Amino acid sequence: MLNRLFGKPKQEANTLTTLDKLNETLEMLEKKEKVLLKKAAAEVEKAKEFAKVRNKRVAIQCLKRKRLYEQQIEQLGNFQLRVHDQMIMLEGAKATTETIDALGTGAAAMKAMQKATNIDDVDKTMDEINEQTKNMKQIQEALSAPIGAAADFDEDELEAELEELEGAELEEQLLQPATMAPTAPVQVPAGWQLARPIPQKHTAEEDELAALQAEMAL
Repeated sequence: MLNRLFGKPKQEANTLTTLDKLNETLEMLEKKEKVLLKKAAAEVEKAKEFAKVRNKRVAIQCLKRKRLYEQQIEQLGNFQLRVHDQMIMLEGAKATTETIDALGTGAAAMKAMQKATNIDDVDKTMDEINEQTKNMKQIQEALSAPIGAAADFDEDELEAELEELEGAELEEQLLQPATMAPTAPVQVPAGWQLARPIPQKHTAEEDELAALQAEMAL
């Protein structure tokens, strides 16, 4: 049907050839138009020169030839419009043909894929995927399960042992003596220089030595 409406590939080649021919014709018409424009301008200049020497008859003849050239220029302009119109129509038809061919190719490819893809095959593929997913979960669960001696441990016994450890730790913390309150700082009279800080726990000999050092400092 498409071939009957828009032609076969051979006709498409003929369309391209026709477009090339129309382009050549358009270029030829444009060249002729430029030549005639130059000739018409030249006749105007001649008419001016003959008018200056008061040769009215020859000047009028120049203007007549100029009018003839202008008529041909107008005719060539109409020819160019016709050629442009024909080219636009052919290019539009070519674009329409290519679009319909592309759509037809796409529809045929879609139809072929639908034929190749059976709904039963899709269902079968999805079942296989679900089965593989289920098997993978079972494998992961089997790998994560404890094995060997660890598998024989009783979880309840382990939790009871952990509670005993926590209770023993708490009892040990309660039996520890309370921490001693910090000793009040020693007031040192102004001007006294201590050789070194007096530790919080010291002996009587150390007290005497500290007092002697203080007196020496005075």
